[in-house]
Amino acid sequence: MNKIPKLNWLLFASAMLLILLSLAVLYPISYDGKNTGQDHFFHQLIYVGVGLVVFFLFSFLNYRSFKNYSTTLFLLGLLLLFLVLIFGKVVRGTAGWLGLYGIHIQPVELFKVVVAIALAKYFSVHSRTIHEPRHIIITLVPLVFSLALILMQPDLGSALIILAIWISILLVSGVKKKHILILIVIGLVLSFVSWGYLLKDYQKDRIRTVFNPLSDPLGTGYNVIQSTVAVGSGGIWGKGLGHGSQSQLNFLPEKHTDFIFAVIAEEMGLGGALFVLVLFAVILSRMISIARSSSDNFGKLLVSSFAVVIFIQVIINIGMNIGIMPVTGVPLPFLSYGGSSLFTTMVMTGIAQSVWRGGREG
Repeated sequence: MNKIPKLNWLLFASAMLLILLSLAVLYPISYDGKNTGQDHFFHQLIYVGVGLVVFFLFSFLNYRSFKNYSTTLFLLGLLLLFLVLIFGKVVRGTAGWLGLYGIHIQPVELFKVVVAIALAKYFSVHSRTIHEPRHIIITLVPLVFSLALILMQPDLGSALIILAIWISILLVSGVKKKHILILIVIGLVLSFVSWGYLLKDYQKDRIRTVFNPLSDPLGTGYNVIQSTVAVGSGGIWGKGLGHGSQSQLNFLPEKHTDFIFAVIAEEMGLGGALFVLVLFAVILSRMISIARSSSDNFGKLLVSSFAVVIFIQVIINIGMNIGIMPVTGVPLPFLSYGGSSLFTTMVMTGIAQSVWRGGREG
């Protein structure tokens, strides 16, 4: 009876407000008046129900138990990333979904949690010798292998997020700054190499479009142009839910996933957009607070990496919507339509709650 109230209610309430906002926006853009049982709104409603069950399950599990299964989870994650290259369903040029009995999952979303657990476990165990550069190399080898599998899908956005998890854990764990500087230099060199040999032509076009979307207004620049029009047309208080011309008249592509923020900005205006940003700021501040007050290094590193995942996804997705970032298909946490994304975000939020409870009870 006394365990139920022991949650960080501010974190939970902020997440729920974003989820409810997502449902409110999805309903008018997915309802066609004929077959509502199959549209995005009702599917997302099911995902929300599953996500809440997952959230409470992970909130009351002991997060330290994940340390015992970190290697197994990582190997299983790599297996799924490999299988998706062979059996994956191709959507918009990316083979990122595995289907089983009509249920499709996106392994790379789940892998974000898995790699955070594995890295947090490794660096917490070796905290006393963390200044030795060998730990960077030891963790970099399996990371590069997993990044290669992700880039083969290809999924540049998720690869960048996985890389950000590794860098953030290095910073929080206390790796020497000169080693971080060396990694930055290596990263810059690799970015030039990637442009010439790894990035697909359409990925290069998306990056070029950021700087000049009007160069191909009916092709690679179309999504960005329609999104910025939607964001700019919302004004201060928006056109009202269900009354956005860009979304309701289908000028805005992927309005339920990649560009749901543009729908919010058009229909709820600057006020709605700022409300979303405030909620994300609350979630991130609570996660940072939980990480700082964690009773052990594993919990600190784990929640810190979750905060980085959410922060990077928010920056990339909203940047896509306002035309300052390339379109990479990164979902907006809690808001974008999709079961795998919501499931993963609720798992991270649940584990953060578990770390918070562990600190209070410890």
